[in-house]
Amino acid sequence: MISATETTTPIIEVNHVATKFGQAVVHEDVSLSIRRGEIFAIAGGNGSGKTTLLREIIGLITPSAGTIRLFGIDSRRLEAEDGRPIHRRFGVMFQHGALFSSFTLAENVAVPLREHTTLSAGLIRDIVAAKIAMVGLPPDSAAKYPNELSGGMRRRAALARAIVMDPELLFLDEPTAGLDPIIAAGFDDLVLSLKGLLGLTVVMVTHDLDSLWRIANRVAVLGRGKVLGVGTMQELFRSDDPVIREYFQGPRGRAASGQAAWNHERREA
Repeated sequence: MISATETTTPIIEVNHVATKFGQAVVHEDVSLSIRRGEIFAIAGGNGSGKTTLLREIIGLITPSAGTIRLFGIDSRRLEAEDGRPIHRRFGVMFQHGALFSSFTLAENVAVPLREHTTLSAGLIRDIVAAKIAMVGLPPDSAAKYPNELSGGMRRRAALARAIVMDPELLFLDEPTAGLDPIIAAGFDDLVLSLKGLLGLTVVMVTHDLDSLWRIANRVAVLGRGKVLGVGTMQELFRSDDPVIREYFQGPRGRAASGQAAWNHERREA
């Protein structure tokens, strides 16, 4: 059971994070908080440090300065032995799926269960089959290898692996990059469905403006080494910041905004 304190405390807190790789400065001072139950997107131009920030949040990279708290726990503990229980509370879908090419789809989905549990082979098989069905893949896809799957199917397989441990928190790194608009829209609908079904909090790194309008509750825009703005897409679209304005009110941004308005009108009709 989730306590009242847990529902009011941010599930993720990023405080004054700075990131440097040698002389290269990625983040100067990044602060943001993510609420339980929302779809929170991290956006920004190329080189703004979106994926780097995500990797810092999940403990793969240590910031040069500042702190990150995940479930109220310092993310630097994730690599320690006592951080293993925290790993079970979140799932990650890496960019382009990052499936193991020598494993079948089912074997890929089973990896977290084999690494983090002592479940029997039969129970793992049943859980994997259920998750494959949950993301809309046919049963016969389980025996296929990644190179036998379409791009959209590989993303769904990677999503099945990310949710196989029934996480509270789901991270998606560029989930729709390279997909055609129809398949990308279907993936967005799947994320919305799983969020409601599993009670997920979703953190999504993306440059897909259509996805931002379609499913994000709030968006943080990175640029100039910091967070330039946080808000709904409607709020950010009206921002006075020149970088945010260029990002969301350029030709692609206006087109995505118009499509979002059209979709809203169709739903209301």
